[in-house]
Order: sequence, then structure tokens, then C-alpha cells
Amino acid sequence: MRLLLIPVRGIYRGLVWLANSPPTLILSYSLLIAMCSVIYHFVEDVAYGDALWWAVVTASTVGYGDLSPKTGVGRVMAGLLISVMVLIVVPLITAQFASKLIVDHDAFQHDEQEELKNNLRQVRQLLEELAAREGITVPDSAAPPSAPADR
Repeated sequence: MRLLLIPVRGIYRGLVWLANSPPTLILSYSLLIAMCSVIYHFVEDVAYGDALWWAVVTASTVGYGDLSPKTGVGRVMAGLLISVMVLIVVPLITAQFASKLIVDHDAFQHDEQEELKNNLRQVRQLLEELAAREGITVPDSAAPPSAPADR
């Protein structure tokens, strides 16, 4: 079973890599358009400019209808191009824009979190020393909370 999941994991890692790199995402989009237009140029026997126009129109799912594949291979390629764009590329681009728009400017940075943790350790140590001086026992914070008395 693990052997069957290796390609799926590879595809997933590739998508994550694409999603986290806008320049790579744009490059992959451009390469997809170029590759599909070259294939369309040879399969449908049209000029390369027309093939490029077809690839852009098909990838954007606008589909003006001025150029459409006549062969079975061209139609399968069009279906794959539309599917890849709608199911993978457009969601990745949308996620990239959304992640840039939804930014919590008040979120702590890693170094700030580490500083807070160190400060809490120091405060805990000081409280334990103070409690020991006063003869107060400090409950262990790792212990589970006690149940309410009314249950």
C-alpha cells in the first residue's frame, strides 16, 4: 500500500512547492501554456500563433470558439488543460493571493515567542522560590485539572 502512495505524495509535495512560490507558479503556468500550444500546433496543424491563442483561451476557460480542436488527441488535450487549470492552477493562484491578503500583523514572530517562553520560565522560577520561602506548596501545572465539586 505504501508503494502506491509514493506518487501521490510526490504530487502533493510538488503542489505544495508550487503553492508556496509565486515565481514558480507563474513559470509553471507559462510552461503549461507553451507546452500545450506546441502540442496543439502539431496535432491540429495550425499556425503557432493560433495555437498559442487557443492555449490561452482554453486555459482561461473563456473558450471563444474561434479555434477548437478537431482531432481526438486535440480534444483530450483540451480537456486535460481545462481540468488542470480549473482544479490545480487557478486554486493555487487564488490561495497565493488570499494568503497575502489575510495576514495577521499582530501575530508574534518566532523570536518573540521564544522570548515570551523564557520570560514565563523565569517568572515561574521566581514564583516557586517565593512560594518555597513562604512555605506554600505550588501545584504542578502539568497535572490535569480537578473535576468540579458539583458533579
